[in-house]
Amino acid sequence: MHLPLASRAPFTRLLTAGRPPRAPRRPPRVCLGGLLLVASACAGSTLRSGVGDTILERPPYYAGSGARDTADSARVGHFPVGYQRGSAQEPIFDPAGDPGTPVAALLADMNAYLDSLGATRPVGERRAPAGTPPDVQFGCVTDPTGDCAVDDDADDDAPDTGKPRQRLAVARPSGEWVAWARPALDSAGVARALLFTVEVGQYMPRQTNLRGSKAVELGTGYVVPLPWLTSLETPVTVLQLTGALLDRDGRAVRIGAEGLLAQRTRLTVSALGAQRLITDEDVEQLRTSRRDDLPGRPLVWQAALRELVSRLTGATAGTTPRAGGR
Repeated sequence: MHLPLASRAPFTRLLTAGRPPRAPRRPPRVCLGGLLLVASACAGSTLRSGVGDTILERPPYYAGSGARDTADSARVGHFPVGYQRGSAQEPIFDPAGDPGTPVAALLADMNAYLDSLGATRPVGERRAPAGTPPDVQFGCVTDPTGDCAVDDDADDDAPDTGKPRQRLAVARPSGEWVAWARPALDSAGVARALLFTVEVGQYMPRQTNLRGSKAVELGTGYVVPLPWLTSLETPVTVLQLTGALLDRDGRAVRIGAEGLLAQRTRLTVSALGAQRLITDEDVEQLRTSRRDDLPGRPLVWQAALRELVSRLTGATAGTTPRAGGR
């Protein structure tokens, strides 16, 4: 249960009082005909989605068939990059994506850049999508109480590490979306297509050395330092780009995520059970933020998009060079 927003902190979300900060949870997935769930999956379920749920401790955040296995002679397409508001928390806490907003401008930038890479063909640009698309989910794992879990919370026989656990999964699309996507793929002359989504997520910060320095690992080769007073108990709100390589039936072949920006929560704020949110100003600044650690200083979102295209399809053209030549 979320408490009302504090009037003196318009961009801070208050979490449950009297308990450790809680990670927002997605609404529960409900299937009609529950008795048939063992034999068939429904839209929104991760059952039989193509890629099983994966627990990842460190980046790169990818799962499914290896990149080499996904690279074949058939051309791959891409759907327009979309935005999912309310993916990890109530929509009111996420930036709006309406025309004229920074999110809409960021999506336009990403779609133009994705088309310019030439590694994949545009799919579905002339037809409005129908139904519910596949939903790649990445963020901290929640325990039965809704708090972000660490490895010693896991109910298994594996050794406990006490480190944060982050889950990468994908939910199935609706039959209506699959029926829309198949002719779109045929029209583009491709058998598979990439689906990218900008959304808010929750990553756990880490202590990086004995001096108490902290950071959040946003993605492949991308570590962002956090203030020393950052709480290790409160998840960091991030804006991330998720992606999936899909077949004609809407099943995922490979999935992944790359973080774009992190909203830092100060220790004094988190002690009050509050968490900073992603704002329109953050998104606007992201549009021009650069990766100074990479050759050529590409824009942060360009590096993330190219990394996803490369790792999901196995393509080498247009991929982002590693920092230091790695």
